Amino acid sequence: MDPSWYLRRLSAMGPAEIVGRVGDVVRKQWWRGEPQRQPVWSATRTFPAWPAEPEAPATGRDRLVAAADRLMDGHAEYFGVARDDLVAPDWAFDPKTGRRAPGDRYSFEIPYRDENAIGDIKQIWEPSRHQHLTVLAAAYRMTGDDRYAHRVADQLKSWWAANPPMRGVHWLSGIELGIRLLSWVWARRLLDGWSGAPGLFEDNPEALRQIWHHQRWLAAFPSRGTSANNHVLAEAAGQLAASCAFDWYPESSQWRSDAIRSLDFHLRANTFTSGLNRELATEYHGLVLELGLAAALEAGPRLPRSTWLELRAMCDALAAIVDCSGRPPRQGDADDGYGLIVDGPDTDRWHSLLATGDALFGREEWWPKLPADDVRTALFAALRSRVPQLDNARQQPVFADAGMTILRSDNGPEIWCRCDSGPHGFLAIAAHAHADALSIEVRHDGVDLLADPGTYCYHGEPEWRAYFRSTLGHNTLQLGGVDQSTSGGPFLWTRHAQSRTLAATPAQWQAEHDGYAPALHRRSVELSGRTLTVVDEVTGGGSAKLAFHLGPLLDAELDGNTARLTWPGRTATMELPPQLAWTAHRGEANPPLGWYSPGFGRREPATTLVGSGPVTGPLTTVLRLP
Repeated sequence: MDPSWYLRRLSAMGPAEIVGRVGDVVRKQWWRGEPQRQPVWSATRTFPAWPAEPEAPATGRDRLVAAADRLMDGHAEYFGVARDDLVAPDWAFDPKTGRRAPGDRYSFEIPYRDENAIGDIKQIWEPSRHQHLTVLAAAYRMTGDDRYAHRVADQLKSWWAANPPMRGVHWLSGIELGIRLLSWVWARRLLDGWSGAPGLFEDNPEALRQIWHHQRWLAAFPSRGTSANNHVLAEAAGQLAASCAFDWYPESSQWRSDAIRSLDFHLRANTFTSGLNRELATEYHGLVLELGLAAALEAGPRLPRSTWLELRAMCDALAAIVDCSGRPPRQGDADDGYGLIVDGPDTDRWHSLLATGDALFGREEWWPKLPADDVRTALFAALRSRVPQLDNARQQPVFADAGMTILRSDNGPEIWCRCDSGPHGFLAIAAHAHADALSIEVRHDGVDLLADPGTYCYHGEPEWRAYFRSTLGHNTLQLGGVDQSTSGGPFLWTRHAQSRTLAATPAQWQAEHDGYAPALHRRSVELSGRTLTVVDEVTGGGSAKLAFHLGPLLDAELDGNTARLTWPGRTATMELPPQLAWTAHRGEANPPLGWYSPGFGRREPATTLVGSGPVTGPLTTVLRLP
């Protein structure tokens, strides 16, 4: 990062955070000698057994075994990049750029954000979360086939040998250490019953050293202040799970107590009262929920009741926002991050999370009825005895605190519309926010009609990062050719648009934001029968661009200010504001426009309709649906 970024980042911090970060800098210099420290462990080391034997549905088990067999052959895909080298991975190699990160340098000296120096760091980090090893371990659990267990053992030993403490890029980020620890806990849990499991973990000096150094690192360098988002929850979850399952060190009790307090405090700090994650980035709601549930099941009755209530509220919130197909909104950043993976890649994440919530907390009558046949739910259900009885009354949540309103049709194929008038993001930097105030998403029977284009990338391609989180990159209005909020870097916003909900019912919504002050953008949305009407008004006028991003299944014919939309078996029409000049864009790269990102690292052309011109009165858009 250039010096000006550091100044902008510093300006977002309070005094306590600045003092803490200065301490971190000093501590990082002291830690050069840390690899020479040797842990002490108890003479008797055991691993807590399953309270009940998990029984997974045949369909989920078959998907899991198929995924495990592909891994056994060395095949996997990370962020759109296929790999065939996972029989014996090079843990520092980035197949996307062909670069290899240094494995012998002191970790805190490595410029891990510099793709030209070390490659794409997410491509390097992802396999070292060891979530492919929990898939293999789960396949062992479901089949009893020792081949999977031996592969887990081989790769863990390989990773431990290649990544000694404080050497290389895998000792740089707390979220990576936290998720890796959680994977090790579950690998050991899933291998329980295999004769080699004790020799791999509790009777293995190298494993004992690695587990100790990971926990000591997390205790020394917690995310703090403006970085206390999903990262601090991953750190707390990994620390808590490890200090419960690997309770073998003199420090374990203190680590566990600190992690319990951290998880409880930060889970509540990161979650609205309604149960939605405060980052307003849906995939991070899923990540935090997965992390919290996996860690909580290790801690069981040690956790305060408030932690369990927060996790249940997150399940209820997810149930309330999904469409008829079980998909939640596409909002904010998404990097395909998972807290724990024990299923095949074709398993529906959201169906699985709701099935898990049902198994642990019970479903309410307003929860959607969705198919679920995943392995994780069966594994978590086997630990159900560790969940305390929660007798608080539950109601279908309303998301006024998060500024999210869901409009739904009463009959016929579901029309689902998400309206956004929430905070710009979480904490002063709003790291995972997009400049999307007053944006909408519209789906018909689960198909994206007006789509949130997604995220695509974080590092390495700044022009694409800027586009996918821009105002023009969302279904809202851009005024004066600038974003509503001001970016100070790829994970930093220096000025946040302030939104306000004026009215919200099951069929109507109205809100405004001040991102173009002194001008004010106000939007109204009404769902009446099979017609959705959107009205945009700007006080103060100005030159505008109004964008509508169509889903990847849609084709569009634009005739003046009328667009005819088609997708398999369906048609619809959009009557666009006649005051603006309308153009259609698809797959343009200079500058980027007309794209949809189905997952991190992937993008595909999709049609975007853009109306340009001065705002001389209300801009009315009418979408007529079948």
